Amino acid sequence: MTTVPQVYSIKSTPKETLEKWFRLLTIGRAIDNKAPNYLKQAIGWSYHAPYAGHDGIQLAIGQIFEKEKDHLFPYYRDMLTAFSAGLTAEELILNGISKATDPASGGRHMSNHFAKPEWNIHNVSSLTGNHTLHAVGAARAIKYYGEKAVSISSQGESSLSEGYVYEAINGASKEKLPVIFAIQDNGYGISVPKKDQTATRKVANNFNSFKNLRVIHCNGKDVFDSMNAMTEAKRHALEAEEPVMVQANCVRMRSHSNSDRHELYRSEAERNYVLDYDPLAKYRRMLIRYERFTEEELAAIEADAKAIVKTAHKAALKAPDPDPESIFDFVLPEAYESEKYPDGLHEEDGEKKKLITGLNETLKAEFRHNPDTFIWGQDMANKDKGGIFNVSKGLQQEFGIKRVFNAPIAEDFIMGTANGMSRFSDKIRIVVEGAEFADYFWPAMEQYVDSSHDYWRSNGKFTPNVTIRLASGGYIGGGLYHSQTIEGALTSIPGVRIVYPSFADDAAGLLRTSMRSRGMTMFMEPKALYNDPKAAAVIPDDFEVPFGKARTRREGNDLFIITYGNATHLALDAAEKLAKEGLECEVLDLRSLVPMDKDAILAGVKKIGKVMVVHEDKVHSGFGAEIASIIMEEAFEDLDGPVHRVGSPFTPVGFHRALEKAILPTVDKIYDAAKKILAY
Repeated sequence: MTTVPQVYSIKSTPKETLEKWFRLLTIGRAIDNKAPNYLKQAIGWSYHAPYAGHDGIQLAIGQIFEKEKDHLFPYYRDMLTAFSAGLTAEELILNGISKATDPASGGRHMSNHFAKPEWNIHNVSSLTGNHTLHAVGAARAIKYYGEKAVSISSQGESSLSEGYVYEAINGASKEKLPVIFAIQDNGYGISVPKKDQTATRKVANNFNSFKNLRVIHCNGKDVFDSMNAMTEAKRHALEAEEPVMVQANCVRMRSHSNSDRHELYRSEAERNYVLDYDPLAKYRRMLIRYERFTEEELAAIEADAKAIVKTAHKAALKAPDPDPESIFDFVLPEAYESEKYPDGLHEEDGEKKKLITGLNETLKAEFRHNPDTFIWGQDMANKDKGGIFNVSKGLQQEFGIKRVFNAPIAEDFIMGTANGMSRFSDKIRIVVEGAEFADYFWPAMEQYVDSSHDYWRSNGKFTPNVTIRLASGGYIGGGLYHSQTIEGALTSIPGVRIVYPSFADDAAGLLRTSMRSRGMTMFMEPKALYNDPKAAAVIPDDFEVPFGKARTRREGNDLFIITYGNATHLALDAAEKLAKEGLECEVLDLRSLVPMDKDAILAGVKKIGKVMVVHEDKVHSGFGAEIASIIMEEAFEDLDGPVHRVGSPFTPVGFHRALEKAILPTVDKIYDAAKKILAY
């Protein structure tokens, strides 16, 4: 155990400080005890995780936090942490009973998830330990911008079993970031005892071998030991500029939550034993024993605490409930709007550039445009290499290793720290290669889903300004993990824009718009087209393409083909083949899937009547199903036949070229389908 200076003690701590702490502890416990009654009275607080037994460490975390400077990521048991950090009793109750004026989420997020984003007390999800990565990302920004501040991740000991928590701690130690991992160890993950989580009794000791990481143990039930530990942790993180892990030994005096019954897995002896270690009762006894307060003084404070809670309760009950009409607010922030290119179209005069060149030049231009732009990923910046396909080639040489750098092979870390770094300032724009190939993105889905609802969940107070680049699709002979396209799964998740360009100019214009917009964008790049002359186009230096604006690639009156990505070129080739037979197809390149240009789709259906949707992804549950459904619901009377879909069969994409060709759409498959529709 590392030595911790004894700054605070029962004898030396000023009386006014001791009184402040006692007030916080007493009011906090009164609300903690009262919370279950709200559910019993059908008022709310349907999820409450009591903190009793964690009092010492939670008081300390809140006390060392400096609002609007440090960054605090509390977890669902951190009621006293939030109260100690500055939230009022009324704000705690507003959160518990999910009122519209709750500063954390306005009733959109689960009760007992306390936050105040304007103070840097961050809104985090229910996923245990998920926010550890966000704390690391915020600490990266703190270090980059030279702030004398810390980022604090508060969590239970069982969260350390999660792989992404290991990723966060590994990344923090590698980058030497000023982040404090406060681990509140009460011995249980709901009903799962610690022995079923790890072989090490003191879980923080699992990380003793991590370089640049200091580990401190303390008694989380004791106010003074906890205050000393957290004070030293903050001092060390600031001065050494490296992470610290504080393991606080706590007890859980009650059930995990109000839906848990701990008598089913804890003996009566154990339940009584933990009550004997009540931190509040111990602190009160010490104040009397060492004659720092009289019984009458403490009783007066306790009476005042009851009055404060009563007043807060009455005020919170009068607060408005969330408005059901507001459910569509804050799904996505307003996007950057182009004045010069409102329709995403431009003059065609000039030299054509390849799609990969358009992306590379746009990245560099936007890095020059906004000095608060960053990019990282795997294989991103090693000597002359710039990403697995060299899309980011030359960026590190021009903009430096602090803005352009490699990440560990840990997709959750890449995505999660992007979310966290974005929390530092709204001026920051982040681009990540979410994975080397789209197929490898699945480990990051936990962070992707969490980030997708940050804007909605926080009631508009935070949105991750992140563009995720994924090299997508097949036609390269890559097989599993190298040739799949995954937009069919991603488009079912609200809160993220999804674009899928087919030509170099649209790729450049959509990337610029993505990087200048607030909010999160999934930027899917058809890697087979990076260097394909068919995708080359003239690209104005300042070109911008708005989200949700499709582009007609070919005019026609016989068949309307809706497409995007690699399939756009296949559809154009098929249309050319049909034109030789006197059949003219109109080809609409969506460019943007979320939002989607529904007006252009419905106008094309009305104009032509016969419709085919073509995409590379599987037909089963592919994005074409959404397009077909919209047409059937909103333009059925304009149809001259059923909407036909062309895509891949319900099978993975195979490696051998013969298998790939049998699976992916081809010009001939589109041509044959078109002939059937035209003959209907």
